[in-house]
Amino acid sequence: MAQLYLTRKWIQNQQNEALANAAAAASNSIVPALGHFRRVSSTRSGSVLSNYLNDQDVEDLEMLLEAYFMQLDGTRNKILSVREYIDDTEDYVNIQLDNQRNELIQLQLTLTIASFAVAVETALAGIFGMNIPCTLYNTNGIFGEVVGIMTAFSVVLFFLVFAYARWKKLLGS
Repeated sequence: MAQLYLTRKWIQNQQNEALANAAAAASNSIVPALGHFRRVSSTRSGSVLSNYLNDQDVEDLEMLLEAYFMQLDGTRNKILSVREYIDDTEDYVNIQLDNQRNELIQLQLTLTIASFAVAVETALAGIFGMNIPCTLYNTNGIFGEVVGIMTAFSVVLFFLVFAYARWKKLLGS
């Protein structure tokens, strides 16, 4: 735990550099004598060996670590809440897209029903438009009646299929 006391380490490094610079300048020696400065070291078993390390320093370090852990926990909680917010927003967007997709499918079904009704009328007109000899061709005014009956039949067919689609709840109200 004493190795985590970064301020002390920084001060020791500053002192060691200053001493090394002073000793190198004074004696032109390559290896300065650093024996009288305090050092924080640990043995292989992990116990702290220091003549100058006291309980107050450890308590200060523990308080610092606790503050950092609290900050990390707060940051983690913020990240989790933002993640939940993003998930909720994504769900909302997907719901809106599904709603729009359903409306487009209903419009497509309505247009398909209308095209079916028009196709039936076109098929009937094609049957009557063939060059087959028929006595109805010689009757005056029959063309308007046949076209009116076919159009009325197609409109009724459209509303019947549309009502069936609503009854089966394929189309919303």
